[in-house]
Amino acid sequence: MNRRLAAPPMNGPRFNEFISSPRVRVIDENGENLGVMLTAEAIEQAAEAGLDLVEVSPNADPPVAKFLDVGKFKYEAQKKANLARKTQKTQEIKEIKMRPNIDDHDYDTKMKKVNDFIGEGDKVKVTLRFRGRELAHGELGMQLLQRVQADVAEIAKVEQHPRMEGRQMLMVLAPR
Repeated sequence: MNRRLAAPPMNGPRFNEFISSPRVRVIDENGENLGVMLTAEAIEQAAEAGLDLVEVSPNADPPVAKFLDVGKFKYEAQKKANLARKTQKTQEIKEIKMRPNIDDHDYDTKMKKVNDFIGEGDKVKVTLRFRGRELAHGELGMQLLQRVQADVAEIAKVEQHPRMEGRQMLMVLAPR
């Protein structure tokens, strides 16, 4: 065991002399429960085994401590955290832009992409751009967005209902 005379650990579990409670429930390196004992006595037993006494459950009553190698324990915890961070999927917002007088085939192509994005677990922001006189016919844009909403009703829910923002009408869809 390596004795370190350093400051108490700021992150990670407390170990050896940094364990503040007078008594701990001890588990040895093989997973055997040795019962509740004085912290000093447990540290001595861990030293005999060539390991550190590491507090694994500080909120229990009494706290649970285990015979472990601190460096190895921290390394494995860090590896586990990195793996969890690598495998998590971040939800992105993908944008689909349309015009109010979109043709059927173009609409179908855009809807295929909307379905793909939602299938991948991403949110989709449907943007409707108005130009010139189209702005006077906001109801056409609203009808189009309602059609989009109806077409994806079984796979997505509306997170942000259609609203005007300058010359654009926006709606946000999220996967169900």
